[in-house]
Amino acid sequence: MRKTLPIIISVLLVLLSCQSQTSRPNTLTQKEIDEGWQLLFDGNSTQGWHGYLEENVGEGWLAKDSTLHCKGLGGDIGGDIITDKEYDNFILKLDWKISEGGNSGIFYHVKEDKKYTAPYFTGPEYQVIDDAGFHQPLKDWQKAGADYAMYAANDQKKLKAQGEWNSTKIVFDNGHVEHWLNGNKIVEFEAWSQDWKNRKSEGKWKDYPDYGKFKTGYIGLQDHGNKVWFRNIKIKKL
Repeated sequence: MRKTLPIIISVLLVLLSCQSQTSRPNTLTQKEIDEGWQLLFDGNSTQGWHGYLEENVGEGWLAKDSTLHCKGLGGDIGGDIITDKEYDNFILKLDWKISEGGNSGIFYHVKEDKKYTAPYFTGPEYQVIDDAGFHQPLKDWQKAGADYAMYAANDQKKLKAQGEWNSTKIVFDNGHVEHWLNGNKIVEFEAWSQDWKNRKSEGKWKDYPDYGKFKTGYIGLQDHGNKVWFRNIKIKKL
């Protein structure tokens, strides 16, 4: 027993170290670093982000309690933030929770130009919303996890209760798109396919000619006038 005790202690220390590394928010494990993952939020500041068409993040967002917190000061236009860097093909992961009745979103391939007054003019959106508590009935393409106004989530969707953390993954690989929620793939489609073009031309985006057009752009987080919290925001270029 005396000979095996040091071995047992060593194993326990390794396990505790691994658990500590993976449980701390806004950090990367050595495995993730080796795989090429990069943090988009350090847990302590808004470094790496700025307001859309602005130089700085502004008063609507702050780093608080290891989260990137939206105070809900924005609206349909104004208040959204985007990354300082652009991305083309990627895997994006993050956790989020929303206030009661809240509405927000995650954009990608956003173009920052004064002719577009908000990120949604160009960037597809992973919907973030309180399905059950929203103030009016939602169509499936408006609900959490949907490719907003384009593709609804499937029956594998398992949304956590309002106020609890949800884990999201977005994959964009040369036009192949996947939306994941809490470990389940809930949306899958091919950008710029005929089906995609039909949905764009017949729905909400028919009057937005540059929606979804670009193959590279900024990652964005929406301030739709409600409180929302994000953490563990990380990206891997493909």
